[in-house]
Amino acid sequence: MTTNSEEIKRLVRERYGARAKGVIELTVVQPDCGSDPGCCSPADTERALRLYTEGQIAGLPAESIAASAGCGNPTALAGLKVGERVLDLGSGGGIDCFLASQQVGPRGHVTGLDMTDDMLNLARKNQANLGITNVEFVKGEIENMPLPDANVDVVISNCVVCLSPDKDAVFRESFRVLSPGGRLHLSDMMSMTDEGPTRTDPEAWASCIAGAEHRDIYLGRLRDAGFVDIDISEENIRFDDEGVPMNVVSVKVVARNPA
Repeated sequence: MTTNSEEIKRLVRERYGARAKGVIELTVVQPDCGSDPGCCSPADTERALRLYTEGQIAGLPAESIAASAGCGNPTALAGLKVGERVLDLGSGGGIDCFLASQQVGPRGHVTGLDMTDDMLNLARKNQANLGITNVEFVKGEIENMPLPDANVDVVISNCVVCLSPDKDAVFRESFRVLSPGGRLHLSDMMSMTDEGPTRTDPEAWASCIAGAEHRDIYLGRLRDAGFVDIDISEENIRFDDEGVPMNVVSVKVVARNPA
């Protein structure tokens, strides 16, 4: 039986909502963590250091690190400039938004978009702890973004597009909200062989596996949405210790909305 789009979204909301609740509950048990990354579990810190440098995560709330389920570091790829407007698709606990906010400065702005109430609550709590004012978190789905046309300069995302059952809609919406000449910088999971993962396993969808498409299909969807100057390359970060098949890899995706 095929897993339909709404069922996939429900499973993803439940999985990542539970992750956010788990982080919040841990903070209640260990209330003195503050912004000390050392309060993360060793597994949280080890996973984060696959993707980010120690300097990047220093000073970030431990909760934002623990809630992170990314597969790359899109802010390191994006070459963000002071004053730019950034949109993070599936912003989770806010880690990439907070890193982006440092790069765009007070004249820039970062919007985190997420469909999960518990993750939004956690992200806003983390933002309050940091005292950052150039970030906002908005509820919405990445297939139907509650944002105006040509509203941002850069779209980033970290292992979220692979969770969507309608990637065509994600790329169309990303193209729509980008200003002319705007950039797309994604970290995502992709199948590097013709033998893709099963599309009918709900748990595989929520684990970033079932939605990992072949490179050629992914590339075609970006082109159909209107993007140009597309480049896809492997990140060389392995997650097979987390049950990810060897043919599913983390990739860097770069594209541009033509001026």
